[in-house]
Amino acid sequence: MKLRYLILIIALAFLLTACNMTLAEDITPPPNYIAPTPVPTLVLFPAQPPNLANGAAIYAEKCAACHGTTGLGDGEQGIQLSVTVRAFGLAEIARPASPAQYYTMVTRGNIERFMPPFNSLTDQERWDVTGYVLTLHTPPDQIERGKQLFEENCADCPTDYFEDQQVMSGLTAVGLARLANQGNDQIPAFGSNFSDDELWDVAAYLRTLSFDASPQTPPEVVSANPTPAAAITAPIGTSQASAESEATVIPEPGFGTITGTVENKTGASLPSALDVTLRGFDHDVNDPSVGPVEVLSLEAGVNTDGTYVFENVEIPANRIFVTEVTTDDITLQSGFAIVEEGMQSLNMPVLTLYTITEDTSALVMDEVQIILEYGADSIAVYGLYSFRNPGDEIVVVPQTDTGEIPFIKFPVGAFGTGFEPTQDSENFTATDNGFAIPPSENPYQLIAFSSVARSDELDFSQSFALPVSTITFFLPVGVEIQNSQLADLGAQTIQNFTYQVYQSQPVDAGGSLDLVVSGAPQDSETASGTAARPNNGLLLGAVGVGIALIVAGLWMYRQDKTKEVEDAPEDEFDSAEDVMDAIIALDDLHGKKKISEMAYKKKRAKLKDILKGML
Repeated sequence: MKLRYLILIIALAFLLTACNMTLAEDITPPPNYIAPTPVPTLVLFPAQPPNLANGAAIYAEKCAACHGTTGLGDGEQGIQLSVTVRAFGLAEIARPASPAQYYTMVTRGNIERFMPPFNSLTDQERWDVTGYVLTLHTPPDQIERGKQLFEENCADCPTDYFEDQQVMSGLTAVGLARLANQGNDQIPAFGSNFSDDELWDVAAYLRTLSFDASPQTPPEVVSANPTPAAAITAPIGTSQASAESEATVIPEPGFGTITGTVENKTGASLPSALDVTLRGFDHDVNDPSVGPVEVLSLEAGVNTDGTYVFENVEIPANRIFVTEVTTDDITLQSGFAIVEEGMQSLNMPVLTLYTITEDTSALVMDEVQIILEYGADSIAVYGLYSFRNPGDEIVVVPQTDTGEIPFIKFPVGAFGTGFEPTQDSENFTATDNGFAIPPSENPYQLIAFSSVARSDELDFSQSFALPVSTITFFLPVGVEIQNSQLADLGAQTIQNFTYQVYQSQPVDAGGSLDLVVSGAPQDSETASGTAARPNNGLLLGAVGVGIALIVAGLWMYRQDKTKEVEDAPEDEFDSAEDVMDAIIALDDLHGKKKISEMAYKKKRAKLKDILKGML
């Protein structure tokens, strides 16, 4: 199977992180300097309950065109895009998401999914629309059933727990269902005998206790001109450009001044002769399915106080700008800014420099999910690793000859190993010899895939370099794990996938799980008819959906040979024609802006050298 050893390097080459911080207080700006509009601070719970009426009005104005009036991703503008718009009106999409996660997306946006950051809204307005979005998958009759179940089975339960904004903003519908089923130190397990549907009904009702459902007239939404459907939008961690009443320099209509600041958090002086690169991107307004195309690249020096200025720059409406600096062989990127109609100046989000370390021990591994997929002679092992970098240093991960990552281990005896980031992962940063993990409050996610030899009784052993809070295994029905450290959570059927689910206790750094995996998968007809145990598999069902989609996506990715870009030794190419095919595929990725200029040139040069050796 091709492309297995270096998938991570190829995939991460174009995922540049956006570092958005506020200006350092000790920086003295130059004369006539216009301070940039900072990215709003993420306050991951609202000051007051989200008002659904106001959220509905904001959603109709700013979200429905892409996401659809009912949140099914079928808006008139959304269906024109080359990406699938998130359908949070579907229960299986909405249940694994917390309000804080949706609020973060509304605040930061996601350029890769063509979603802008809505920094023009106030913090409370973003919470209002987040609350409304979380009601789109719950019809009124479901909420009413949940209310009745709650009042009949938990009449003495304190509702103030479910009105606590800080608590509820971090709870998903899955978490609320689990709470009803298992209870905690404040809420009894009042739903331990509920069916799956009843647990979801109660979860839907409990969510409403944290909302303000009063039919008040929503205040006028103060916002900048919304980005047209055909215009490209800004990515996660970005800021919408803010219009200023007057520009510092106005050479001629359509041109203006772009300013910004590099914030230095390294503890040392700014590197001497540090240059900043300004890149501009346009989008074809007649073809929204085509990605942004780079149309401008300029360089300027960074002043000793961290400021920089680009003058006499063409700034047409809807053009996207981003700035980059390269230091310690790492290219860091600012947030994106979008030009609005009539702008004469543009202030870029702050670009932050951090110290560099190769010590991965500061990373926090939140959870690991492992799924086994049985083949004729081998078992494919997929591990979904979710982790964060809560520190104040960029963690650099160098490429190794074996393609391994130091903080992620493969099972003993694994072969055909590789990695790939997930779609929802925080953006990694490419380096010349690997990748980097900048500090972020958002989770990074990697899929580690490998294979082990198939056996009727498999001795499965895997170690963990970082402490892990939760490890969940998803196995085909008919396959069992023998290990007293794991809890059997039962079988769960999700769409066309059925899993036997096990969950471990926390594992310390350097610890391992040693399991005996026995049995064989049932045939598809038997497996699809397996009855799921209520109240257990359900609570991991939403996670299972993600795992199932990950496996299906990886399979499709591996089968789609027309999109593969070979990065292999010469003896793995059968002919010069194969090398040319790889070069064409690489050029196609570059043309669609799906690979960075640096990675593109490096890989193309290698392929050309291989081709020359064959001619």
